[in-house]
Amino acid sequence: MSETLTERGRAKADRRAALLDAAARLFADRGYPGVTLEELGQAAGVSGPAVYRHFPGKSAVLAAILADASEGLLDGGRRTVADADDPATALRALIRFHVDFALANADVIRVQDRDLTSLAEADAHEVRRLQREYVELWVGVLARLRPDRAESEHRIRAHAAFGLINSTPHSARIHGRRPADRVVRSILEDMAWSSLTS
Repeated sequence: MSETLTERGRAKADRRAALLDAAARLFADRGYPGVTLEELGQAAGVSGPAVYRHFPGKSAVLAAILADASEGLLDGGRRTVADADDPATALRALIRFHVDFALANADVIRVQDRDLTSLAEADAHEVRRLQREYVELWVGVLARLRPDRAESEHRIRAHAAFGLINSTPHSARIHGRRPADRVVRSILEDMAWSSLTS
């Protein structure tokens, strides 16, 4: 019985993930207002009404995309810092972690950039809270690495590094094609390290 419930729970989680992946793709391509719930369900292989088994409406789908991404960054960032022996190691690991996220989630980043303002006020507040905590995680590492600098400078540098890392995977094109991830990763890691520590 418990095995059946576990399988059912896994299947539900898989369908939810498929819906969020499809929604991120569609919202990134056409913008949140340009996608219907029926189109979202169709892209995920379910009927429009079946989406309501997982989300109360389209706005909840958008909120889940951005909140899940923000929570994942914060949780992963905390683990990354906790596993590091010193501030320099922590910063390099945070950079790698964030570059990996950006390469794997270009659609989510595009949705964040364009559609954050479409969130309900409470959802936007929660997403921003998670993102502020993530920024402060980086600021804390930078403060330990360079205690001679003001906290405000660390915060500016962190935001600048996020801008660099987040924009490149969905904007860099050579003859209309994105370069290989390993090439992009190496360049982003080097540039982010330089911008944060120079």
